[in-house]
Amino acid sequence: MAKEWGYASHNGPDHWHELFPNAKGENQSPIELHTKDIKHDPSLQPWSVSYDGGSAKTILNNGKTCRVVFDDTYDRSMLRGGPLPGPYRLRQFHLHWGSSDDHGSEHTVDGVKYAAELHLVHWNPKYNTFKEALKQRDGIAVIGIFLKIGREKGEFQIVLDALEKIKTKGKEAPFTKFDPSCLFPACRDYWTYQGSFTTPPCEECIVWLLLKEPMTVSSDQMAKLRSLLSSAENEPPVPLVGNWRPPQPIKNRVVRASFK
Repeated sequence: MAKEWGYASHNGPDHWHELFPNAKGENQSPIELHTKDIKHDPSLQPWSVSYDGGSAKTILNNGKTCRVVFDDTYDRSMLRGGPLPGPYRLRQFHLHWGSSDDHGSEHTVDGVKYAAELHLVHWNPKYNTFKEALKQRDGIAVIGIFLKIGREKGEFQIVLDALEKIKTKGKEAPFTKFDPSCLFPACRDYWTYQGSFTTPPCEECIVWLLLKEPMTVSSDQMAKLRSLLSSAENEPPVPLVGNWRPPQPIKNRVVRASFK
């Protein structure tokens, strides 16, 4: 049995490079954001999405996260603008979270860890396939949204209610008519930098758009996310928590802000 990567001490982020050498690369994610060192870049455009709720297909538990998958066979749910060279297609979104409310995000802002982080993954259709896009520096664009604890978010509850059907690893259920832009905060200000996937094989193909304003969810909503299991139906239950990678060295990269 090939050693599978995970988040435990024996197969966690400190070991990923043994199987996935990219994990020690020059453009790894996440990173720590130090806002005093980040310059406003007036050339950065606003970003926008045109998502089709009908493109949502399924929700699944792969033992590492819960993921909502979209139809990306044509230009149906798109992200444009910001630092991007053209339009990008939405493929999936997923989350990273901790074992309690005081941590769980992957990126940190001035040392602050949020309760969770939502990643909306898009790919550049000029490369024809998602697989081909993974080999390009500008192949993938990810919108990252921090989740902080406060009042309940009604729209997020739609996702949480679907978790009943995918409690254990390997389960998948239909999840349709959902436009994830309902989760976006009102403010569209963002930080951007060149980075990687935060899970193996950690390909360095991502233009990140990290939203400055977090989305607010309740402590009960976070608890619901933590009720997922990383174990399969026929195995002893293991909670799916702590599925975040710690910040990686920024090396020679520059983070830019769309706002002053």
